[in-house]
Amino acid sequence: MSLAEFLKGSYHEFRHKVEWPKWMDLQSSTVVVAVATLILSLFTFGVDELFSKTIRNVLQFLIGVFN
Repeated sequence: MSLAEFLKGSYHEFRHKVEWPKWMDLQSSTVVVAVATLILSLFTFGVDELFSKTIRNVLQFLIGVFN
């Protein structure tokens, strides 16, 4: 099989055999992904802030104990 035949066959399969999502399905999926990404980023930010403050407080406590 030559490269040209492979590309032609690939194009035909993508064009005629693949079932592409409908526009409305694509839009709703995009909204779901955007909202999930926003929620996950806010959660990650919150956990990072919590850990940062906890570590800072522990270190300040240890510095105070050993000074």
